[in-house]
Amino acid sequence: MSDVFSPDIDRFLKTGGLFLAGLAVLVIASVTYYATPKYTRVGYEPVQPIAFSHALHAGRLGMDCTYCHQHVASSPHANIPHARTCMNCHGEPYGNIQSGSAALAPLRDAWASGNPVPWIQIHRLPDYAYFHHAVHVRRGVGCVTCHGKVNEMEVVRHEEPLSMAWCLGCHRDPAPHLRPAGEVTNLDWEPDGESASFARSLIEDAGINPPKSCSGCHR
Repeated sequence: MSDVFSPDIDRFLKTGGLFLAGLAVLVIASVTYYATPKYTRVGYEPVQPIAFSHALHAGRLGMDCTYCHQHVASSPHANIPHARTCMNCHGEPYGNIQSGSAALAPLRDAWASGNPVPWIQIHRLPDYAYFHHAVHVRRGVGCVTCHGKVNEMEVVRHEEPLSMAWCLGCHRDPAPHLRPAGEVTNLDWEPDGESASFARSLIEDAGINPPKSCSGCHR
């Protein structure tokens, strides 16, 4: 190559080749890592300090999501229930259901000490991503859209990727994810023949126009 190009061009071509090779490796490594469940947390299912079964409470017993997560319709964040919420059913002299169970010892300890139960967070967005729970809930986005069929989970897991592409897909076409206000926490609700027209009417009447620009979620 040195016989064809000048020394300066020869060095430029060699450096450029190394740069392009390094860039290719970086791109492949980034896509391989960031597009995998390890990064998106899909399937993440940690063992919690108390074996709380959503399949029992939200499924077989039919408890509404908002009994425990009271602030989802009024707060940017979905609250984790205070120990006193659990003690309404499991503590003396209240519900007294399984109040002496060894499995509920961490709950009784938290109630006695005033400290929160050390639940392990499952759904977590990056700090640079802005998300407001109440805005979505009040517009008719069902819990199941982001969290899956929690009422069928013995151990709650991270069901959806919650990636930028995944969120933008909903923002570009919100209609399939909208439901009547009374069905937001109904994890078994299924759309019927009238759902499409209802969603279109809701979008028009409520002026639903999810942001698609960077500033909508990165503030």
